[in-house]
Amino acid sequence: MSGIAIGEMRERVTLQSPSRTPDGAGGAEVTWTNSAPVWAKVEDRGGSERLAGERLAAGTKLRLTIRYRSGITTEMRVLWNERALNIRAVGDPDGRKRFLVLDCEEET
Repeated sequence: MSGIAIGEMRERVTLQSPSRTPDGAGGAEVTWTNSAPVWAKVEDRGGSERLAGERLAAGTKLRLTIRYRSGITTEMRVLWNERALNIRAVGDPDGRKRFLVLDCEEET
């Protein structure tokens, strides 16, 4: 991972955090709050299909590399080109707190 050039991070993405408000029926309504716009390298990692409930759900897998920042969790999501990407895994590839790799999935 040390070979990544900052110039490869040419996509603007926005990190979003969930806010949950009780809906009065025992559940919660989730709204998304923009946390920070950041530059990212976006790589397509293929797609998959699976059964979700009683329907077939297709997902596109993407890997985003951003500059290191603390506080990013799998509860958050990323907006990229008007697409909402759920963060599935967060990793610091070389342990030096220079970059973060976000494995994301967009469900369609």
